[in-house]
Amino acid sequence: MCGISGELRLDGQLPELQHLNAMMAQLEKRGPDHAGSFSDGPLAFGHRRLSIIDLSYKSSQPMVDAELGLALVFNGTIYNHPELREELRHRGHRFSSSGDTEVILRAWVEWGAECVKHFRGMFAFAVWEMQAKRLWLVRDRFGIKPLYYTQDAARLRFASSTQALLSAGGVDTSLDAHALHHQFTLHAVVPAPRTVLNGIRKLPPAHILCMDADGTQTLHRYWTLSAQRPA
Repeated sequence: MCGISGELRLDGQLPELQHLNAMMAQLEKRGPDHAGSFSDGPLAFGHRRLSIIDLSYKSSQPMVDAELGLALVFNGTIYNHPELREELRHRGHRFSSSGDTEVILRAWVEWGAECVKHFRGMFAFAVWEMQAKRLWLVRDRFGIKPLYYTQDAARLRFASSTQALLSAGGVDTSLDAHALHHQFTLHAVVPAPRTVLNGIRKLPPAHILCMDADGTQTLHRYWTLSAQRPA
């Protein structure tokens, strides 16, 4: 378990790093082994790491490849990362770590957002494309790993917990009546994208949110469960 967070400014200003630090502090229990941050123009990433697969500093996050123009923060596990690593090596990619984080980064170079269809695991991650000034938020097929966000005219913030988003301030904390209805009638479950707070939403499972620095955004579902009886 790790903790990811970030802010994308939509108003031409720079992220306020004290707010990023506040989110990272709230996520410390999710990732006590290492703290890292990254900023590039309108974008700032924060990460709290729990080291599991590759314990070395080479898998520390945010993972940034300036030559490729990509930055990544990731929470979860890609179970088939050894097989993907070998496939990507055959395609000409080189690796400096043995963890699954770098596999995501190289897979993004090879397949773009379609890389998520190759992953088997539980994950929530964010990719920043430096040249395009474009942020991608991705969540696993069943929503095992959490990914919350809040947005207004000035910014989009995301984090692994609602507490982290609240610590940065500026969140509408009024109660969402529809979400409360679900909470009390659907076995204490609030379906995505709602949460009990009007100002916080969660990325639905099996979805990708793409956000440009000018505020243009698209939400795409990349997988649907085929629930059919066998013939």
